[in-house]
Order: sequence, then structure tokens, then C-alpha cells
Amino acid sequence: KTNNPKPTTQNQQPKTNKKMNIVILDGYTANPGDLSWDALGSLGTLTVYERTKPEEIIERAKGAEIILTNKVVLSKEIIQQLPDLKYIGVLATGYNVVDLKATAEHGIVVTNIPAYSTMSVAQMAIAHLLNVSNQVALHADSVRKGEWERSTDFAYQLSPQRELAGKTFGIVGLGNTGSATARIALALGMKVLAFTSKEQSQLAEGIRKATSWDAFLQESDVISLHCPLSDSTKHLINADSLAKMKPSAILINTGRGPLIDDAAVAEALHNNALYAFCADVMTEEPPRSGNPLISAPRSFFTPHIAWATLEARERLINIATGNVKAFIEGKPINVVG
Repeated sequence: KTNNPKPTTQNQQPKTNKKMNIVILDGYTANPGDLSWDALGSLGTLTVYERTKPEEIIERAKGAEIILTNKVVLSKEIIQQLPDLKYIGVLATGYNVVDLKATAEHGIVVTNIPAYSTMSVAQMAIAHLLNVSNQVALHADSVRKGEWERSTDFAYQLSPQRELAGKTFGIVGLGNTGSATARIALALGMKVLAFTSKEQSQLAEGIRKATSWDAFLQESDVISLHCPLSDSTKHLINADSLAKMKPSAILINTGRGPLIDDAAVAEALHNNALYAFCADVMTEEPPRSGNPLISAPRSFFTPHIAWATLEARERLINIATGNVKAFIEGKPINVVG
């Protein structure tokens, strides 16, 4: 439904005779202070909360006609208590934080922010790969500690140094982010193998379509996950698929946490059946103490920040502002519900 305007019904018709009441429930993540909400504020009476606890939602959202949320959940029970609400703008691509059935029942338009962080997420996937391959920070810290000065040799390695050129970079999902990641892998001299529903004739030059899931797993030196989360992709990487992968393989997840089976990946790392696991997303965020992956060897994590470069967040705010403006003008865009 992205970019497909949704017809405006009477009870969702924007009021044009006064400024609309706009509330951002959790603005800090998208804008911790290095960007501006001024353009959005010019569209109505704007109130920005850095963070909102579940028990604070109703009081803060009361009277709002437009609500923007990133991770604050707007359930059916909450939506029913907000009679003035006409529009919800999700400050992310995923919109599972909103009960779309409830918004449809109440004639509330819901929009998201598509494709704003494509290059940033692709960059993070490759950053994780380079980290495992070269461990630059580990060696830089060692030099600062004087270990090079004290070394009896002119050079030393604290981790194996791996050359990526010629290796096979396996990509699951060739949407915007997967395709961008593939281009970077090709620039590094890697062979790109894709597990995708697209035909070979639809793939960019240099990308080869895998003949089967098993062949994809067996051939890939690196596997990077960029597919949506669905019933069919949940725990796509599990004990069975890990057993078919090379023990020297590197697994990267910048898609959705539940694409992998945490326990199975942790066990593979402990048993040296997987060389390394890298992730910017986890099944539970933040992860709780005792998560098997956190303590697993050769596991590397970033706290869901692939999307959060300054440039990507600036695009997010610009698109969010455009979404609200289009809704107020009666021609909503990027509608998801």
C-alpha cells in the first residue's frame, strides 16, 4: 500500500479551520537533539515527548488528532480511548506497534517511513563483516596499550586476518537493503549469491540466483539476512540450516531478530560449527541477562543502530513531515493501514 493514497472518510477528514494537535510519543530515538522538528511543528500544534511509558500514553495522547510513534505500542485498548485520533505516523518502516484492525475500525490513517535507511543498514552489514575479518578496533586498542612497542616482531595478529575478495557473499532477500548490500559486496571483489524469489534475468549484473536453499547454505562464506519477518521466515536460520553451512561461515542479521533461532546459533558458535555471528537486531530488544547469544564466542552486536545515522534520521523526519502534510491536505501517502 506504500505511496497509495487511502480515500478519506468523513470521520478521518482533517480539520482545516484550526491547527491540528500533533503529539510525538518517543521522539528521542529519531532526534536526540541534533535535528529539528520545526518543519513538522509548522503543520500544527506540536508536543514532543522524548520517551513515553505505557501508563503515560493515554494522558499524553488525549486530544491529539495526529500521533507519531517509533516503538510506543498503540494497542486496540489505547486506540479506543482516543476519540480525537485521526492519524498515526510510525517513525519507522515496520509498523507492528500499531493495531491496524483497530485503526481500520475507527477510520484512522496509518503511515510508515519506507526506504529511508537503505544505505545505512547496508553499511552496517558490511561494517560487521569487516569487523570479523580484520578486527581493527581490537588491534588499535592493543597498539594504544603499548603491545606493539613491546612486541618482539615487527607485526602481530590478535585475530585471523581474512581476505574477502573471491569469497561468496550470500544474501537472503533482494529488496532495497539487500540490493544495496550486494553492490558493496561486489565492490569488495566478492561473488554474490542470492536466495530470492526473483528470476535470474531480474538480478543485477554480478548477482547469481541460488538453485536451492540447501545449495545456498552450502556455498556461502557469508550469509546476510535482509528478508521480511513472516511465518515462513521466522527461525529461517535454525539447527537444520546451520548444519548445512560451512563451519567457516559468517552469519549477519540486520533484518529482524526472530529470523534466527537464538539457541541454535549460540550452540553452533560454541561447537565451532559457525565462525561468527553478527547482529544489529535481536529477538528481544534490549536482550535480557542470560541471552545465550550474548555470551557465545565470536558473537558481535550493535544495539539496533544501523538505521540511526544522522543522514538516515534526517530523511526519516523529512518523510514523516511530508506524510503528515499530505494527510492534512487530504491526500495521504505511504499508507499502511
